[in-house]
Amino acid sequence: MSIYTLSGNERVLSQEAFLVSETDDKGNILFANNDFCNAAGYTIDELIGKPHNIVRHSDMPKAAFKDLWDTVKSGSTWTGFVKNAVKNSSEYYWVYATVYPVLRDGKRCYISCRKKPTEDEISSSIALYKTLL
Repeated sequence: MSIYTLSGNERVLSQEAFLVSETDDKGNILFANNDFCNAAGYTIDELIGKPHNIVRHSDMPKAAFKDLWDTVKSGSTWTGFVKNAVKNSSEYYWVYATVYPVLRDGKRCYISCRKKPTEDEISSSIALYKTLL
């Protein structure tokens, strides 16, 4: 079963899709599950060790990611809507993300869990992000 369908250039995630990744304190990917790899169009080997912003879409304002990093580095959980790019294509996908800090062997890491947002949430995010670009 596919975790997404195509609507124009958008990969629309299924309700069952649950994207998970973990990064180190520099934002480099330590883990990515199959749903994340499939949505982003990368193999696990292409993602491990790479900066998580490898999937950052150019439509996303820098202020959103500054808020994300400021929040999680302070020890709090961040939630928000993110438009991600797909490898080597004009395709993209939207997610509702929850990012939180964890300690692994005394080192700070960050886990991101993502699911499909609603159409209204995407529309609201697009309107907000246009004001931040």
